[in-house]
Amino acid sequence: MKCENCTKAECSKKKKTREGDTELSQPLPLEDGDEKSEFHRLADARIFLSDCLACGNCVTSEEGAKIFAQNQKELFSVLSLNKKCDTSLHRLVVASVSPQSVPYFAVKFQVSVCEAAKKLCGFLKSLGVHHVLDTTIAADFSILETQRNFIQRFRRQTQDEHAFPMFASACPGWVQYAERVLGDLVMPHICTAKSPQQIMGSLVKSYFASQKNLSPDKIFHLAVAPCYDRKMEALREDYYTELFNCRDVDCVLTSGEVMQIMEQRNVSVKDVEDSPLETVFGGTTCQFVRHEGTSSDGYLAHVFRHAAKELFGMEVQEITYKTLKNKDFQEVCLEKDGETVLRFAAAYGFRNIQNMVLKLRKGKFHYHFVEVLACPGGCLNGKGQARTVDGKPERAQLVEMEALFTSVPVVQSPEHNPRIQELYSSWLEGEESQKSRETLHNKYAPAAPNTARVDMKW
Repeated sequence: MKCENCTKAECSKKKKTREGDTELSQPLPLEDGDEKSEFHRLADARIFLSDCLACGNCVTSEEGAKIFAQNQKELFSVLSLNKKCDTSLHRLVVASVSPQSVPYFAVKFQVSVCEAAKKLCGFLKSLGVHHVLDTTIAADFSILETQRNFIQRFRRQTQDEHAFPMFASACPGWVQYAERVLGDLVMPHICTAKSPQQIMGSLVKSYFASQKNLSPDKIFHLAVAPCYDRKMEALREDYYTELFNCRDVDCVLTSGEVMQIMEQRNVSVKDVEDSPLETVFGGTTCQFVRHEGTSSDGYLAHVFRHAAKELFGMEVQEITYKTLKNKDFQEVCLEKDGETVLRFAAAYGFRNIQNMVLKLRKGKFHYHFVEVLACPGGCLNGKGQARTVDGKPERAQLVEMEALFTSVPVVQSPEHNPRIQELYSSWLEGEESQKSRETLHNKYAPAAPNTARVDMKW
């Protein structure tokens, strides 16, 4: 099956490569004399399910095929139909870009993060994408619903043995692992709020579609993300609408895959026309902003500040992080009258997740909230961007990405965003409404028992 607009040899189907493991795709072969591009270095590293989701048993063959099908060919087939005369087949192509993907393009283009966002937006529109949307508002919703979930758990903790610890739900690799490997041990502790990607899917296929007077199936929603786990997330049954036969997110491309398209077309960033990101409200935004996290959307910081104020009447200005076993496991505590009243943690990477789960099993994990991310270093270190030939992080590039990302202005607190309150009122029929719960939350359920060992050595 040859990739659209690709002159290389045909892509191979997935195959067995390591004992108990599955490779989703093979790299495209290079022509004689070609230098290895960034994509080929990414492709040479290959995508192993054990790398993405922590165990070789997490994904079925059918799911693996669906993940593999989420590639540039799916996007270009829609763009091609849009060029034909039969307007009944036309679809509005809408892209949403993860904030953690933009620093990757900034490093590759050697421009500022704000300029990279404009260049990426301009390139996607040159392909035929109609709208490229800012996703800040989706993260706002996810953070607010996580805060609400935490306060509810805190107030009912004496009646609910599973109230704490509460685990963040924004990372699909972590959620997938918890559902299919950890089961009942962890699932009741995971926050039900959707990730920013999937809230953006709801915004695009519901609110934005209604603003354009279109049914959801007449919109093709592309998400650009830093990791492959987002592809699996988009395929969840929860995010499929049978009535319109469409998903909230139709296709996920990693940052590296978008770079591949640019390289295949020999596009020079200098020739790409700048274009500002748009909002779901129809306007444009000239400034690229981020939430407080240094490599994610800052769930720990936002929930910690909100809980301190809501539960204990304390305003927290500066948050002091205490590094424990390693730099990817940090702790934040709130003290009042000499007593620790809140204990939060950030646990990144599966080694820390393993230790966390083992302590939880022994009843020795005494945290109220944990921001869990599958990738060491957080979302900037997603496996869909900045990898070496052997699949390891491109350290120098990652450091540069982190520096660029932390230099981006921090967006106002979600609680103070008037657009959010407007959408709660007009689109969701209220913060506590049934529509709000159905639109912004998931229903998690443990999968069938898995043979993967929780105490495996990472």
